[in-house]
Amino acid sequence: MTDDNNILRKFDPAVPNVARIYDYLLGGRDNLPADRDAAEELIAALPDAAIAANHNREFLRRAVRTLARDSDIRQFIDIGTGLPTRGNVHEIAQRWASDARVLYVDYDAVVVEHAQALLADNPTTVAINRDLRRPDDILNHPALRALIDLNEPVALLMVAVLHFIEDAEDPYSAVDRLKEAMAPGSYLVLSHVTPDDISPDVAARVRKLYEHTSAPGVARTRAEIARFFSGLEVVPPGLVNVSSWRPGIRYPEDRGTRTLFYAGMGRKGHRGGAR
Repeated sequence: MTDDNNILRKFDPAVPNVARIYDYLLGGRDNLPADRDAAEELIAALPDAAIAANHNREFLRRAVRTLARDSDIRQFIDIGTGLPTRGNVHEIAQRWASDARVLYVDYDAVVVEHAQALLADNPTTVAINRDLRRPDDILNHPALRALIDLNEPVALLMVAVLHFIEDAEDPYSAVDRLKEAMAPGSYLVLSHVTPDDISPDVAARVRKLYEHTSAPGVARTRAEIARFFSGLEVVPPGLVNVSSWRPGIRYPEDRGTRTLFYAGMGRKGHRGGAR
């Protein structure tokens, strides 16, 4: 469990929290006035931000369903899980595979506390407080060692989290370390915000907004995001607009949506490369 005093020290209701901003965009209730104000400022700059956030959440659900139902994946590590909402990874995975095991990881102690309360009665799903920027702390955590067998295929989920790691913090090395630890047959699933379809002025406005939140954001181009899949076989349809990744029912308002998130999935072949 997380330390309550540590949670209280880190909690500042006046600072917009990126997990709670995202919760607001998804229509959730676990947010505060500062988060709602920041989210509305984001929507003023990007009117389709909430639509993109919901498309991103649907991508996560589709990816987990695909892996559990069609690829026989029974282990999931969700890094940067965010606040619990409907259709969480364990709910989707265990709907298709009752023996699926899920490890949630987040650097935000308050988020982890929420998750632990939700999962109190689920022995095959655990939440831990660790930081993606220190991958070995995740890989060596006793809860991971007890729940996840890294000698067997695993799905590593990094959905809407890597854009909170700045270039100076070397996110590529962190992801490479985690890919190295995955067994052949494992998958990397990620989505990432991009400035490709917005103007430089709007991109600067959004970047400035996030400088005053709990985690500054770093939008990356499609080519920069594709680097995270180095050494993996990117599965169809490739790295695409998050709403276009194996979509189910297409609604009229989805058509022509600009790309605010890219999303994709990569498979690790034998000897760490694609096959």
